[in-house]
Amino acid sequence: MFQDARRSVVQLLRISLLAFTAIAAFGCNPGGHEAQRLSLACDGGDVAACAELGDKLVRGEHMLRDLSRAATLFEIACNGGNTDGCTQLGDLYRQGRGVTADTQRAVDLYGQACDGSGMTGCIRLGLLHRDGNGALPDSVRAAALFQRACDAGELTGCSNAAELYIAGVGAGDGTAAVSKAVELFERACDGDVNAACLLLGRLYVAGTGVQRDGARAVDLFRKVCEGEKVDGCADLADLYASGEGVTQDFDQAAQFYRRACNTGRGKGCYGLAILYENGAGLNREPARAAALFRRACRLGYDEACSRDGGRR
Repeated sequence: MFQDARRSVVQLLRISLLAFTAIAAFGCNPGGHEAQRLSLACDGGDVAACAELGDKLVRGEHMLRDLSRAATLFEIACNGGNTDGCTQLGDLYRQGRGVTADTQRAVDLYGQACDGSGMTGCIRLGLLHRDGNGALPDSVRAAALFQRACDAGELTGCSNAAELYIAGVGAGDGTAAVSKAVELFERACDGDVNAACLLLGRLYVAGTGVQRDGARAVDLFRKVCEGEKVDGCADLADLYASGEGVTQDFDQAAQFYRRACNTGRGKGCYGLAILYENGAGLNREPARAAALFRRACRLGYDEACSRDGGRR
């Protein structure tokens, strides 16, 4: 046991020395000073500092990116009870970055983080159970993990749980499950979780679990569309094209479809193609419409694949 502990200390010192060498060139930079501080703290047994230093190595922040070295730091942190270290090491094993890909190892690490009240680990584990990636597909278990994270204030967990509740998983089915999902989407959206705002907007368009309200949907889609990821732009364009919840305006519809399409959203390309095909707010251009249908199909928007001969 003494030899194992000694090896761990020697390994930690070696890793920290290498990290310190990697950041030495940035000594005059405030970020470099912070990295040096973390390195010294990690040497002193501060496992949270080890995890934070590993994160900087993953991102190449104020030092050269080194995923293998980061993995060792995360393992030291995880073994010291730091749940962030367990989760981030799990990410590396899941992705095969800096270590040999091992999804079961990722599952175990996420579970260790979750058991230690690391809610990001609970969410990661829930996603693996939901999608069946490296874990037995178990959507009920996934819903419970997401709800656990949600109850602890991790709003992404609220949104993920709500998606499953809408599908009738984890909260029974029927009106009660949908009402619970709406409540969780509202909570997550208020906390700026874009996916929750988008899905909530779609519920207001469909009148599922809420009174149908196009104007509320417009507000939600606009909020998401104006974010960095521009999700929601195509949904917002749909409402401008149909005049639901807003004055019908094909020029605005084209603008939002184009923004979505230009950022790789197949639905945006499809909607823009329809406008060009019909000459709605744009000059009628069948050839351009066909090209956009093909692009939408390549981006995975299946409805476009049956238009203009499908994939080409």
